[in-house]
Amino acid sequence: MFSGSGLNSSKGLRRQKRDWVIPPINVAENSRGPFPQMLVSIRSDQDQDISIRYSITGVGADQPPNEVFNIDPVLGKMFVTKPLDREHRSSYHLRAHAVDMNGNQVENPIDLYIFVIDMNDNRPEFKNQVYNGSVDEGSKPGTYVMHLSAFDADDNITANGMVRYRILSQTPHSPIPNMFTINSETGDIVTVAPGLDREKVSQYTIIVQATDMEGNLNFGLSNTATAIITVTDINDNPPMLTSRTFSGEVPENRVDVVVTNLTVIDADQPHSPNWNAIYRIISGDPSGHFTIRTDPVTNDGMVTVVKPVDFEMNRAFMLTVVVSNQAHLASGIQSSLQSTAGVTISVQDVNEPPYFPTNPKHIRFEEGVPAGTSLTTFSASDPDRLQMQQIIRYSKLNDPADWLSINRTNGQIITTAMLDRESVYVKNNIYEATFLATDNGSPAASGTGTLQIYLIDINDNPPALIPRESQICERMNKNVNGVNITAADADTDPNAGPFVFELPNFPISIRRNWTISRISGDYARLGLRYQIYLEPGVYEVPVIVSDSGNPPLSNRSLIKVKVCPCDENGDCTTLGAVAAAGLGTGAIMSILICIIILLSMVLLFVVWIKRREKERQTKQLLIDPEDDVRDNILKYDEEGGGEEDQDYDLSQLQQPDSLEHIISKPPGVRRVDERPIIPESQYPIRPVVPHPGDIGDFIHEGLRAADNDPTAPPYDSLLVFDYEGSGSTAGSVSSLNSSSTGDQDYDYLNDWGPRFKKLADMYGGGDDD
Repeated sequence: MFSGSGLNSSKGLRRQKRDWVIPPINVAENSRGPFPQMLVSIRSDQDQDISIRYSITGVGADQPPNEVFNIDPVLGKMFVTKPLDREHRSSYHLRAHAVDMNGNQVENPIDLYIFVIDMNDNRPEFKNQVYNGSVDEGSKPGTYVMHLSAFDADDNITANGMVRYRILSQTPHSPIPNMFTINSETGDIVTVAPGLDREKVSQYTIIVQATDMEGNLNFGLSNTATAIITVTDINDNPPMLTSRTFSGEVPENRVDVVVTNLTVIDADQPHSPNWNAIYRIISGDPSGHFTIRTDPVTNDGMVTVVKPVDFEMNRAFMLTVVVSNQAHLASGIQSSLQSTAGVTISVQDVNEPPYFPTNPKHIRFEEGVPAGTSLTTFSASDPDRLQMQQIIRYSKLNDPADWLSINRTNGQIITTAMLDRESVYVKNNIYEATFLATDNGSPAASGTGTLQIYLIDINDNPPALIPRESQICERMNKNVNGVNITAADADTDPNAGPFVFELPNFPISIRRNWTISRISGDYARLGLRYQIYLEPGVYEVPVIVSDSGNPPLSNRSLIKVKVCPCDENGDCTTLGAVAAAGLGTGAIMSILICIIILLSMVLLFVVWIKRREKERQTKQLLIDPEDDVRDNILKYDEEGGGEEDQDYDLSQLQQPDSLEHIISKPPGVRRVDERPIIPESQYPIRPVVPHPGDIGDFIHEGLRAADNDPTAPPYDSLLVFDYEGSGSTAGSVSSLNSSSTGDQDYDYLNDWGPRFKKLADMYGGGDDD
């Protein structure tokens, strides 16, 4: 069995029946040694028979932190190798083992418990160095303020870790040095005396000490912290006006003017609801001319005019004003007598502008009154009754039609022109003008007034016939009864409709051919008399129109009526419209015949053009159409040294050996510039010069043959040959001339177009040479 002994064992060893039990081993922390320091000695009963080796396992031995404890493997003595720290680890649990030389277990493992004994080696620590708290001013004793706490790392079940608190100092000492106390065990700070007044002391600074060893200052360790206690404001100070009376003055008829400022004192927290002032007018202003606004910066009361005051009505105001805070006063606090004051406001008299008592002023008058008529007196009043009598002068401000004038001294309105209800300046029968009244005050003031004249209509405008043009069928039938006519009158009822329409007595043909029948008060129908036929044309029919005025006005108007033939629906036909334009039947027939002839000529010309085009298309050329270059314009932009440096084949310009290729062509197939081949011509065929050596001879012979054939058209084309250089095989052709004897007339070449212009110049007009 295991057995053990040691200096730190609590009671030595007891032999048990089965196993040895090692009591817990107590080791003081922070021991100074010497190290290693033996803690206990263990041995097995079998070490007398065999060699045994001892070992320990667990945290502090073979587990981190390693080698805090070790054991002598032969003697079984266990040692601690260094100082222990209870705050780091307060206990260790190890197991001791015994094995033989072969490693076989000879004893069951035994438990070893090591406890670290605490020492007072840690001071109390506050979490913060400064703590903030608050308490309302005027709080009663025992009012909770704030809490502080400190932590001690030592064992809190021993005196080493038991912390106690106390207040070391209070700043300031007002009203007494000990306004607060602290619970020594919990750290709660409470008030112990009345008299907290924010207006006197707004903040306290308290130094709190925490000491372990249950507060034993001789053996315990201490630490301090600072507690800042703010005294919060309550509305315990009513606002007080700095004076019992205030005064100010204001000009009459002015608004948004500050009359005077009311100053106030409040000891509570500035710009808080306990300090913000609210002003009220409780008497002296029944009409609500004034209000008091609070200046947010200074807390002053600004007496402001919000409704104009009239010096003639009120020369002064006596206001009673009361001031209070935005927040209610604290319980038990009474309002001060200085919260009420009187405000005297004097009203300053100023020169007020004259005014028209009736503005706008309405009058009724007939239009058409002559110039110089007095309409009314438009006078103004001066509100400055208490000032020296002032003089008012009148002037015209706006008179759109320039119909009126006003007397400068008494305001009498007189017409300067005839009033016309139908003028463009009259709207809805009302003419409006504005006038100015100015006093002689200092400074002068003026007011405006509007005069509205309702113009009563008179019958001064005759009616006008509508429409002024129309059309009607030359024969009346049941479907076409005439033209509906009416009238327009610039006047209004009762000087307008109903209208009376009638035909004049002269000329007599009017009533003989035309008739007017009444449809309604404003409409009538103008038509031809029954079985009356008029030639188509335009007829001017005079109509007399009368209105319903008293007396009535009449107007003789002309209506242009187009009489024309109509179809069965009563619509004027096209022929009838032409006839109605004023042309007779013979003229119309002549126009139609001319139109038909013109159309026939156009048709014949078109047919001729088509036939000519078809004939040209049926004629074929002697050469391939793709090789035909007659109408092409060729531009040569290169110049050489003459014909010597160019390989020209002039034989192409010579007359061919025979005309077999022309004669062999079928009839009708040849070029347009080719002379027709007539087998039995009454004229001699142009002689053929075989193989002329000179191109000039060839051209000369062709020209001579053309001159001798007057019926042959000019199928030749005039060719101009310009040769440059020397040694040309072609001779000069400048000496060529027509061999015509002058018997032929070639003037018709001028009618053949621009292509024959050269021939016309050469053969026509020979007398001009």
